[in-house]
Amino acid sequence: MKELLLLLLLSLTFRLTLSGSESESQSVSLLPHANESFNISYIQMKNAGSCSYFVVISTSCSSPRYTSDQISIAFGDAYGNQIYAPRLDDPSSGTFESCSSDTFQINGPCAYQICYVYLYRSGSSGWKPESVKINGYSGEPVTFYYNTFIPRDTWYGFNLCNDAASSYKVSAQKWLILVILGFVPSFWL
Repeated sequence: MKELLLLLLLSLTFRLTLSGSESESQSVSLLPHANESFNISYIQMKNAGSCSYFVVISTSCSSPRYTSDQISIAFGDAYGNQIYAPRLDDPSSGTFESCSSDTFQINGPCAYQICYVYLYRSGSSGWKPESVKINGYSGEPVTFYYNTFIPRDTWYGFNLCNDAASSYKVSAQKWLILVILGFVPSFWL
């Protein structure tokens, strides 16, 4: 009976380990995409605090020399904490010129690890960001690589929040496996 239980336990452990490995090895599309359902009116402020974020946006050298378009940004974490800046552009100051980087301090609700970012462009000049780097009060700085023109009048970017949640799930499965394997020898001692 003990051998059957051990065999069953090892089979379950092997199966959980394999399913965790499959989840980890799934590739995530690292290309930006349009999010037609993203609605800025759904922004939530779950944390009462206010935090500062430093956002560095690099404009590609293949972007127009300058843009007169209105540029907005929205980013957040997997827990519904969202930060929104309705207007980052300022044509009089040379913001978003080609081959340049612009740094913005944006205040908003305190978020955990940033896992999504969307840019919005309104106007007819065109604009091609190279990357967006976000430094928050908590979590590691994160960089999203665009290197493509932002379509007009649509939120365009990345959402890696589901991947963050699934990697947590895989870690929890591995932790469970270790706990189970830690208790197995106690049955035979």
